[in-house]
Amino acid sequence: MTHLVVLPGAARQPVGDYVTCDVVRESADNVLRELQELGVETHGAIAADDVELTLSEAADRAAEEAPGHGEDAVVWDEIAAKTGEQTVLTGTFLALIVVATMIAGIGVLLDQPILIVGAMVVGPEFGPLAALCVALLRRQPPVIGRSVQALTVGFLTAMVATVLSTWALTAAGLVSREMLLDERPLTDFIWRPDALSWVVGLLAGVAGMLSLTSKKSGSLVGVLISVTTVPAAANVAVATAYGVWHEAAGSALQLVINLAAIVLAGLLTLVVQLCWWRHVARRAAHAVPRQRADGGPSPVSAGRRPPRDAG
Repeated sequence: MTHLVVLPGAARQPVGDYVTCDVVRESADNVLRELQELGVETHGAIAADDVELTLSEAADRAAEEAPGHGEDAVVWDEIAAKTGEQTVLTGTFLALIVVATMIAGIGVLLDQPILIVGAMVVGPEFGPLAALCVALLRRQPPVIGRSVQALTVGFLTAMVATVLSTWALTAAGLVSREMLLDERPLTDFIWRPDALSWVVGLLAGVAGMLSLTSKKSGSLVGVLISVTTVPAAANVAVATAYGVWHEAAGSALQLVINLAAIVLAGLLTLVVQLCWWRHVARRAAHAVPRQRADGGPSPVSAGRRPPRDAG
């Protein structure tokens, strides 16, 4: 911690002091936990913002003294807040997943991977999936329920809308049942799941959770492109609209495999990160007595504790 500023009596609602400081990301979780134990969030508020650029020798020293690396650090309250916002079943979420599934439905009929990729990027389903992983780790039944509800209602609504749009496009003469029954070498993997479907889903879950916890948005886009959740839901809808039940069943299985694999891999990734930072905390705690005995400074974030409700 550095650049500590205290303004006594500056706050008016509620009445109190205003305190601001800079904390390296590796130590942020520990500082937030101590503030919560002091009851700051009960009587006042705790707000955290990312600082993109800091030119300060004091900040550099704090980063060097903090255990671990900022790129690997996980701020659990930040992740919980970020993912928790994406469990709310909003009109925007429904609109995005409906539009994405419709686009994928057209891509299935035209056998166009470009449309499939576009639908994957538009689809908002990774938000509730990530929230479900975090909620399972922190044992938060309300968040688990909201995540499952968002995914269930979202996919069902999107598939019903895609069935209706397929019928409408067929009536307009733009698509036909024969297009679904034709050879589709570029997109038939969507309704033919195999062992690689599990592998891809697991890898996507790991990459997605790492990109979320490390704030690598570019990596997250790549994850969205690699997961066939929305395309599988679209194929279910299109096949159902035309009564091609074996293809609808295969697509439904593909959808279930991808959802399960992403949640499993995401949860395991969080568990590994939690265990790793517990290990880092123990090493930092053991280093404090030795440094004090040598007369040296103690690490800024010594005494880190694991996140609340996590394992």
